[in-house]
Amino acid sequence: MKTAEKGGQRMWILFALLSAVFAAITSILAKIGIEGINSNLATAIRTVVVLIMAWGIVFITGAQHGIHDISGRSMLFLILSGIATGLSWLCYYKAIQIGDVSRVVPIDKFSVVITMILAFIILHETVTVKSVVGGLLITAGTFVMIL
Repeated sequence: MKTAEKGGQRMWILFALLSAVFAAITSILAKIGIEGINSNLATAIRTVVVLIMAWGIVFITGAQHGIHDISGRSMLFLILSGIATGLSWLCYYKAIQIGDVSRVVPIDKFSVVITMILAFIILHETVTVKSVVGGLLITAGTFVMIL
């Protein structure tokens, strides 16, 4: 394998780390910004910003031309994913509005374990000792953080 290909395959790690950093910043900024307003309104405002940013990147990169290539099946699952995201954000904003961010976030991040379980069941991903032990440690850590 060429060096460029190896580097490209590792880029997911950088993007995953950046995702974690931005998610952490998002939680703090949201807790500050949500004070004194309805959590659903706050979620709607956030969603508009995300929508504008996402479509802006699509147009800047020229990716809008690929919209005609999306199959009906892919579109259905993207729509369902969007609904799940919206419901997640609505619940998350309500939780951080009425609870401590330091306690809400570990429970929210328990989605990692739920995702792993669903990936094993629905996507038939391989269950390994490492993934089971990691999932159990995340579960234990979640309970330690919220007790």
